[in-house]
Amino acid sequence: QVKLVESGGGLVQAGDSLRLSCVASGRTFSSNGMGWFRQAPGKEREFVATINWAGDRLYYANSVKGRFTISRDNAKNTVYLQMNSLKPEDTAVYYCAARLAAGWDVRRDEYNYWGQGTQVTVSS
Repeated sequence: QVKLVESGGGLVQAGDSLRLSCVASGRTFSSNGMGWFRQAPGKEREFVATINWAGDRLYYANSVKGRFTISRDNAKNTVYLQMNSLKPEDTAVYYCAARLAAGWDVRRDEYNYWGQGTQVTVSS
């Protein structure tokens, strides 16, 4: 059974940093594109960042560009999201997702596996 488990969320103040982790189990994702999405209360789930299988192709939403960094460790079957200079508008449940394809993608429907999410709350 394939599982993606996120961790690292929490309550922080504006300007603080958090590092989210997503560990995959049940199969290896070293040949697959991965992504992070988030969903704030009352809003649709939106794209945050994505990375290709090798980790050398990255893409970010404009709202997080320059503040967030996505990375992966294929040996650990883990993808990370380093979040710096957090803002109250970053408050959301953050989801890790995996594709069956190797490349990155910003489209939610292109992802085949999803984690349960981790809450990030940024106070002003």
